[in-house]
Amino acid sequence: MPVMTSLEPDDIYSVIFVALRYTQLDDIIHILRSNGTKNIVFVGNNVRARYYRDQLPDKNVMFSFAISAGHRESDKVVGIDLKKITIGPIKDDPHQEDIIDAIFHGTGYKVVYEPNMENYLLCHAAFITPAAMAVYYTDGDLGRIKRDKEYINTLIDVNIEGYRAIEKGGHEIIPKSDVDYESDGYRRTCRIFFKLMCSTFIGKICASDHAMNAIDEMSALNRDLKKYFDETGIEYPKWKMVEKSAGKYLIG
Repeated sequence: MPVMTSLEPDDIYSVIFVALRYTQLDDIIHILRSNGTKNIVFVGNNVRARYYRDQLPDKNVMFSFAISAGHRESDKVVGIDLKKITIGPIKDDPHQEDIIDAIFHGTGYKVVYEPNMENYLLCHAAFITPAAMAVYYTDGDLGRIKRDKEYINTLIDVNIEGYRAIEKGGHEIIPKSDVDYESDGYRRTCRIFFKLMCSTFIGKICASDHAMNAIDEMSALNRDLKKYFDETGIEYPKWKMVEKSAGKYLIG
């Protein structure tokens, strides 16, 4: 692959994928704004999708989340890519199925079109941030809690508090499979997920390694989610309790 070290205003592409951490986005907005490329896709965690869309008013802005994770070492990247991506605009922006189909044609990726990526990313952050707190609680060794039913149930409570705030703020829960998040069935599904996260290689790469190598990003997601929760007026005591147990890692 050809590698570039800069993006000039007249470097025009069919699409630019912005594959940076949430904490790095503000540093490149002015570069994207001055570049002539029309289609911009932000990849990854983001709880301020509408803000970043508004920063690029002359662009066709989309957001996505790829099922992949990893970390950098001195001479390589250790990671996993399940070749699945959820992608689309924020709610009420023009639909983008045609251009997304063209971008991913022939790539072998499973593409899930989501026309409300703002809500998808909010809900995703409300699910993975408690998981990151569990990583920090165990100093990166999730195996320590795989049989701790009480702690895993508390993680589910934390996620549910986040979903309650998201709904109270006027957003819908996405994916649809999570809509009944107060149900026993949802809790059973979450327990299975967290147990797998604590005992498999995929869990180690996607949860432990990622969180331990992205403390600044997880801290920023936690900070901005709490700002959002506070704006809704909802209480989130379990969230604060689990956050405290991870406190030596979380920044700010």
